[in-house]
Amino acid sequence: MINQSTLAALRAMKLTAMADELEAQFTDQTTYSQLGFEDRLGLLVDAEWNRRKSNKLLRFIRNARFAEPGATIEGIEYHEDRKLDKAQILRLASCQYIEDGHHIILKGASGNGKTYLSNALGNAACRKFKSVRYIRMPELLDELSVAKGCGTFRKTIKSYQKVELLILDEWLIRTLKPQEAYDLLEIVETRCKEGSIIFCTQYEMEGWYERINPDPDNDSPISEAIMDRIIHNAYDIRIGGKISMRERRSFKVSSKSGASHG
Repeated sequence: MINQSTLAALRAMKLTAMADELEAQFTDQTTYSQLGFEDRLGLLVDAEWNRRKSNKLLRFIRNARFAEPGATIEGIEYHEDRKLDKAQILRLASCQYIEDGHHIILKGASGNGKTYLSNALGNAACRKFKSVRYIRMPELLDELSVAKGCGTFRKTIKSYQKVELLILDEWLIRTLKPQEAYDLLEIVETRCKEGSIIFCTQYEMEGWYERINPDPDNDSPISEAIMDRIIHNAYDIRIGGKISMRERRSFKVSSKSGASHG
């Protein structure tokens, strides 16, 4: 009776992992009776601590809104033609670049795995309990436009300032309108003061200026301001690949399917 009331009290206090561990100890008296009080208490605390850490990690990953939530550093494929520096990727996975306030620019053709790599680095940041947000640039521009119309623009800007790592996919996928360029400067400016950005793009930095400035006949101080805040403080990583990652994965699936029918 005392056991059941204790379990009920633990669950009422939302100490469910501790309650489960205590129930296991009650069930297997033979094994746990050989342990002292401190050891058994330590197991209870460890169970609750590990459960809460796991739940916290899942919450960080969910809040990041990754395009590929299952992307991991261990899952990155280092094919020779991709020309990825594994040692560099592992160093970045330590998240020191976030502590130092640096950015990462991932460049490569469509389908070469920029999104996966950025999400894997984001996942690594979540595992160190750093706040992360992933978003495609067209969606970000739409969100800022709507926020402006609703009168919540400053609040939206602050929400992007709070995260420690912002992942911008499809960076400069299209040429910006003048107001969009200004809005983007607001985002980049907030990230320069604290936090880091991972940019996923198909374009060389030399071509950024014209895509930020839709009027190439006139100099754009906004273009210069955005680029100056990024390129001098970023790790520049090119992802090669004669075959896109989509083709590689399709080939793997078809090979496995063929093998299962062979």
